[in-house]
Amino acid sequence: MQTSSSPPLIARGAWRPALTMAAVALLGCGFLYSASVASLGSLLFPHQAAGSILLRDGKPVASRWVAQPFADARYFHPRPSAANYDPMAAAGSNQSLTNPDLIKTIDAQITAVAAREGIAPSQVPADLATRSGSGLDPHISPAAAQVQVARVADARGLTAAAVAALVERTTEAPLFGLLGQPRVNVVELNLALDALP
Repeated sequence: MQTSSSPPLIARGAWRPALTMAAVALLGCGFLYSASVASLGSLLFPHQAAGSILLRDGKPVASRWVAQPFADARYFHPRPSAANYDPMAAAGSNQSLTNPDLIKTIDAQITAVAAREGIAPSQVPADLATRSGSGLDPHISPAAAQVQVARVADARGLTAAAVAALVERTTEAPLFGLLGQPRVNVVELNLALDALP
């Protein structure tokens, strides 16, 4: 039991182990672990660690994992984005399925896509009318790509068959053949379109 004449705990050196542990934790977990994992990632997966940057004519144009706001008729369009395709503001709309504003937004998007693609509203795939959780998803379903084929082919003066074949070539299978759904990366598809003769 400490008496009034006993030195306080801090005066007896109790602070030294605390500071030592704090320094070890800060350097070990905060710096050494982070630096070693980042270095290992760069060594084993250099392309991914650098942001999976896509090049055109040797110049960086986009990341494989971040959607771009393609609006020109010559390009396939991605999913709508609640973040305006801004990686610094990545987010979904955070509205519930019963939210009247969300229902109005989806209905308006369906109407706009149907008018743009010249199809009936019932033919608009769900992913062209709804936002992804991050607002940055570069993938759409093969069905969402197919409804855009006629517009893109017409705007580029190509046959619909040639554009549809390109969509087919760029369609990614589920991971390991099991996980997820077939998908099309819109950024890569549009770069492949620009590379056509």
